[in-house]
Amino acid sequence: MAQQPIVQLRNLTKVIRGKKLIDNLQLDLYPGQITGFLGPNGAGKTTTIRMMTGLMHPTEGEILIEGQSLKEHYEEAISKVGVIVENPEMYKYMSGYKNLLHFARMHQNVDKARIQEVVQQVGLENRIHEKVSTYSLGMRQRLGLAQALLHRPKFLILDEPTNGLDPAGIREFRTYLRKIAAEEGVSVFVSSHLLSEMELMCDRIAIIQNGQLIDIREVQNEAQTVYYVEAEPLTKVQEVAKALAIDYSAKEKGLELHITKEQVPQLVTALVAQEVQIFAIQPQQKTLEEQFLEMTGGGQIAEAHTK
Repeated sequence: MAQQPIVQLRNLTKVIRGKKLIDNLQLDLYPGQITGFLGPNGAGKTTTIRMMTGLMHPTEGEILIEGQSLKEHYEEAISKVGVIVENPEMYKYMSGYKNLLHFARMHQNVDKARIQEVVQQVGLENRIHEKVSTYSLGMRQRLGLAQALLHRPKFLILDEPTNGLDPAGIREFRTYLRKIAAEEGVSVFVSSHLLSEMELMCDRIAIIQNGQLIDIREVQNEAQTVYYVEAEPLTKVQEVAKALAIDYSAKEKGLELHITKEQVPQLVTALVAQEVQIFAIQPQQKTLEEQFLEMTGGGQIAEAHTK
């Protein structure tokens, strides 16, 4: 990728009481990209997030935000970070707008025009002057997102941001988050245990297990590599697959072939030439949950407050 990463985790390691919780973690996070962070219970997700927010110091390695070390230049580096942890705490007796005014005073150069801008970005224009106590949970999450964006952060950390939201609220939050990542060029880092939601929200997924990064993959536009073929006779399908150097495995009534979309016409032509009767050729899309369970050996998906 030609873009320069906004955040770089370099050889990040954390040892507590002789136990290595994070082991030499290397990860780059890019502008305008939403990266999901997954791991089984106890994998080290929360420890990593605490180090990224400056709440915990690494034993070894460093975190760079726009090239500045979080350890050496803490104030400058952390000023580029916005954080939402689960359900953001707001003053419920005050309006959404007054809450944002209050938080704006904690930062330099956040004027009323900027407050209005973030209110529009999260779609709260019609309710911003009403008390937070009248807001739904989804609206409070969006107000929390507005608050985290006030100082124009380059890096946004979200820990279980859709926890407790209904499907409509999750969809709303996802829509606004993707829009903000694209329009503001913010690098977004999302930790969640809702795998189906992560699949829709994120551009790529980083998976951690036993404190080590075991996989990082693009979520969208990933080349399909498994197709299910139902045809007769199957022995001829196997012969064609061998002739074309295609890996396959037997399934009920058919075969699973490891091919790309571009190879399908070649396969069909070869099968027709062998007078094979083709009943179905279907892509077999593995869900993120299936991929996750395969990679982690069936480990439980990390839930909120995982240590």
